[in-house]
Amino acid sequence: MAAKFEVYTDKGGKFRFRLKAGNGEIIAASEAYESKQACLHGIESVKNNAPIAEVVEVS
Repeated sequence: MAAKFEVYTDKGGKFRFRLKAGNGEIIAASEAYESKQACLHGIESVKNNAPIAEVVEVS
């Protein structure tokens, strides 16, 4: 099974997404968005920016 983004509505009526690995484990979760369109834009932002994101260790 491939990784997938799931879009859902939280208890407060806001839109969120989570990224699930192929084994079903949640590996990322979003902030709350006011609209579904904004949530989908957030997914596209992750898709576009993740391949070039720097890994930084914070202590």
